[in-house]
Amino acid sequence: MPSPRRNADARPLAAAASSSSSSSSSSSPGSPAGGGGGGGGGGGGRFEFQSLLGSRAPGADPTCARLRAPESPVHRRGSFPLAGAGPSQAPAAALPEEGRMDLNPSFLGIALRSLLAIDLWLSKKLGVCAGESSSWGSARPLMKLLEISGHGIPWLLGTLYCLLRSDSWAGREVLTNLLFALLLDLLLVALIKGLVRRRRPAHNQMDMFVTLSVDKYSFPSGHATRAALVSRFILNHLVLAIPLRVLVVLWAFIVGFSRVMLGRHNVTDVAFGFFLGYAQYSIVDYCWLSPHNARVLFLLWNQQ
Repeated sequence: MPSPRRNADARPLAAAASSSSSSSSSSSPGSPAGGGGGGGGGGGGRFEFQSLLGSRAPGADPTCARLRAPESPVHRRGSFPLAGAGPSQAPAAALPEEGRMDLNPSFLGIALRSLLAIDLWLSKKLGVCAGESSSWGSARPLMKLLEISGHGIPWLLGTLYCLLRSDSWAGREVLTNLLFALLLDLLLVALIKGLVRRRRPAHNQMDMFVTLSVDKYSFPSGHATRAALVSRFILNHLVLAIPLRVLVVLWAFIVGFSRVMLGRHNVTDVAFGFFLGYAQYSIVDYCWLSPHNARVLFLLWNQQ
C-alpha cells in the first residue's frame, strides 16, 4: 500500500479526490470491497491528509519551501532585517580622519624616543663621579669645587661687590650689565625648569651647593648656561691675553662636563644649557644698559 505522502506527490489533487469519493460511494459499510472497518478508516485518513494538502495554495509544497528557503536573500546569514527597520538601511558613517587612532608611530616620535634612550644611556656611562664608590669617586671633591665656581650665588655676590667698589663709569657700566645678565639667566633657567619639569638622573646624589625649589629639576643645566654666558661676556668686554682667553673657554666646557660626571644632569641638559647661555648674551648685548638709556640707574650707583 503506497504511503499518503507518495500518493499525494504522485497524483494530482483533483484526481485523488474524485477516485476516493467514487470508491467510498461504490463500497458499502458491510461489503468486502470496503475492506471492513479498518479499511474504511485507512481511506478516511488518506482523504483527510489529501484534504489538508488541498487546502494549501498551489505550489506551496513544504519540501520545495525547505529547499528554496536557504536560497532566499532574506534567510541568508547576516541578512535578517531588524525589527521595525526601514526597507533599506544606510551603511555606518566612517569616522573622520582626526577621530581615528593612529597605531603606527611617526618617524619623528621614534627618532625622539631613540635620542632620549641614547641620552640616558650616555649620561649614566659618563657619571663616573656620581658617588664615592664610582669609578672616579676620588675626583668627586674636585668636581664639586667646579660646581661652586659655576654657581649663581658666588657670581652675584662677586659682581655686586665689584660694582660697589668700582669708581669708574666704564667699570660700572660693564658690571651693571653683567649683573643684568646673571639675573636674566636665573629667571630664564627657573622658568624653563618649571615648565619642562624633567627629573634629575637617578644616580644623582642631592648634595648640591645651595639649592632652590626649582633645582630638583634637570633641564636645562643652570651651570652650563651661566658658564657659556659669563665666558662670552668676559671675552667680549675684557682685554685678556690669549692664554687667559683659552682658560676661560676651557673653564666653561669643564664646568658643563662636570655636571654630567657628577650625575647632576643628562647630556642634553648641558648641551641645551650651552646654547641658551650663548643666546642670552645676544639678548644682553641688544639691551645693553648705558648712561644714555639707563641714566637713573647709573645716577643711583654714582650716589652710592
